[in-house]
Order: sequence, then C-alpha cells, then structure tokens
Amino acid sequence: MSANAIPVTQTMIRETESAQDRDLLRRFRAGDRDAFTALYRTHQACVYRFARSMTGDRMKAGEVTQDVFVWLIHHPDDFNPERGSLSGFLIGVARKFLKRRYSEEQRWVPLDEATAAPAGVDNGDADTERLRHAISALPFRYREVVALCGLEGKSYEEAAAIVDCAVGTVRSRMHRARALLARKLMGRGCTV
Repeated sequence: MSANAIPVTQTMIRETESAQDRDLLRRFRAGDRDAFTALYRTHQACVYRFARSMTGDRMKAGEVTQDVFVWLIHHPDDFNPERGSLSGFLIGVARKFLKRRYSEEQRWVPLDEATAAPAGVDNGDADTERLRHAISALPFRYREVVALCGLEGKSYEEAAAIVDCAVGTVRSRMHRARALLARKLMGRGCTV
C-alpha cells in the first residue's frame, strides 16, 4: 500500500452506501423508476432473508418482501437516514408486516407440531431444515433477534434500533433464544 493510500473501513463503506441510497430515494421521489429498481435490487435480498428466517417459509417471505417494497413506493419520505441504514429501515418495515401477519395467524387453530411435516428441504441438508424449523417455532421476540444478529449479521446495536428496544434486551433475547434452540434441537437428535 502506498503512503498516500487511505484504508477503506466499514464506516466508509456504510457512508457510501447510505449516500447512494439517499440519492436513489431522491431520484425515485422525483419520478425515476430506474432508481426504485436499483433500490429493490440492492435491498430485496436482505429483506427476503430476514422474512425467510422469521417465517421459515419461502412463499410467506416472498409475500412480505413484496409488501415491504410496495409500501416503500407509497412512503418513500418515511426513511430518515439519520436514524440508520435503509436496509435496517426496510427490515424494520418487514418486521411490522411480520408482526401483523403473526397476530392474524394466531387467530387460527394451530396444527399439532408433532404431526405437521416441515416444509420441503432446500439445498438438501436435514440439519439445516431442522434448524429453520426450530427457529420458526421460537416466539416472535426471540426469532427476530436470531434472524437479525445470528443470520443477517447485524450488530446488537443495529438490531436494537430495528426492534426499538435496548441493546441489553437484544443480548438477553439472543441468550434466551440460543438456550431454547439448544433444547429443541437436542431433543430431536441434533448437536448444537
């Protein structure tokens, strides 16, 4: 590295991504459809992964992801870059859709978990499918921190901002979620 080279840090990368997101949102608000397409292509994967982690279901995750971006079309001014990243904001929107969906689903009589077969295995790994099934069976407050911190790689601070709680609460929920997952998976013959 030359003496004049500036090391690239995570902060610099995030600031660049944030500036690009703000520019794309500004252009979208002005009527640029290509800007929205670029926003969608940049952020749909992380929204989908979060929704898939929370639901354990590809179809539901796809529906939630679609709902998030349709919502963004109608509410582009709701994003405040001073409060965090656009991906974190969109995951927060997904979280609200998932909470609403979860409360609506609770009105229905649940299937007996022992007789219900887990969804089809993708990528063929039975342990991965057991883990997905165990995560989707966690209570919502634990499932969301596992999805954010454990699967999406968000820091406890970022997760706390998304779920609107204290960092200590995220740590505590993550600890409890790990204990619940360990019990569920060991009971099914998996090693954690």
